[in-house]
Amino acid sequence: MGTLFDFDLDYGNLKPVEMEISMNRGIILKPRVFITRKIPEDILTLIEEVCEVKVWPEEDTPIPRSVLEQEIREVDGLYCLLTETIDASLLDLGKNLKVVSNMAVGYNNIDIEAATQRNILVTNTPGVLTETTADLTFALLMMTARRMEESSQYLRQGHWKTWSPMLLAGQDIFGATLGIVGMGRIGEALVKRAKGFDMKIIYYNRTPKPELEESLGIEYRSLDELLQEADFVCILTPYSPETRNLIGKRELELMKPTSILINTARGGIVNEEDLYEALAQQQIYAAGLDVFAQEPLPTDHPLLTLTNCVALPHIGSATVKTRREMARLAAQNLLASLQGQRPPHCVNPSVLTPKL
Repeated sequence: MGTLFDFDLDYGNLKPVEMEISMNRGIILKPRVFITRKIPEDILTLIEEVCEVKVWPEEDTPIPRSVLEQEIREVDGLYCLLTETIDASLLDLGKNLKVVSNMAVGYNNIDIEAATQRNILVTNTPGVLTETTADLTFALLMMTARRMEESSQYLRQGHWKTWSPMLLAGQDIFGATLGIVGMGRIGEALVKRAKGFDMKIIYYNRTPKPELEESLGIEYRSLDELLQEADFVCILTPYSPETRNLIGKRELELMKPTSILINTARGGIVNEEDLYEALAQQQIYAAGLDVFAQEPLPTDHPLLTLTNCVALPHIGSATVKTRREMARLAAQNLLASLQGQRPPHCVNPSVLTPKL
């Protein structure tokens, strides 16, 4: 080991930093990394063992754009969340940037084409949140069907005076028809939960999956057929230009007045103005939403005025175990990319060199 003076990102001062000496006696500088939110200490330590690290110190406040624009100028790696917009103008500032590690499955907050053009790897964290998100999806389905939030408020506000035959009566789940839009990992996990309720399961996917139909006992439908037939419609498709406003006025009109819409995928897939009208006019029975076109959702949003809409603050993967695993996988992606290895999950593999 040798000692080298390295530039201090905080103040522009010089400080001694221990550096590794390579086999040919050359000096290997630690790559510089910026992390846009506090992460678990043990996972931060893993990154610090390999990299020079700076962290935005707030846990519940997104980093201001102006600060991110400053911090990205010197770093080799960026560890970010869905709350950060990583667009072409920001990437242009990252002259040394080699990887953007997104602590999320989705990556619509990142301009993938711009990153690829600049030979910047983009990674994500799929797989580890599959079961947790499927749990939340089915929980929303149950909450909306049985009017749980509305019933809780009814009790808390002192309206419960007596038992009544049809008081807060909801919809049955057992034996109902579940329609899944987007049959990926989470869709498959949701099927397994629905089987315990003896539900009939139909699905729509851009590409039919006959092997899953046989193994899971599910049936393919066109999107229109699914919307007309299903008692519960669960949106689990990724967000893309093709799926933007996939569910709008026309699609909502195809649904039954007793049907329920659940979205735990991404905001923007469901047209929220059209959904509000459908719910307000009781064109469909209810909706359960964990994601929105604008996040955080403004407290004066029209959907929040409806008793037949359950709205959650994007907590699909929010369990301690799953969020820790997401943070760890994002760290593994980051470190592998910076050490010239193939990251576990790369969104734009065309950037990888042949030796990777």
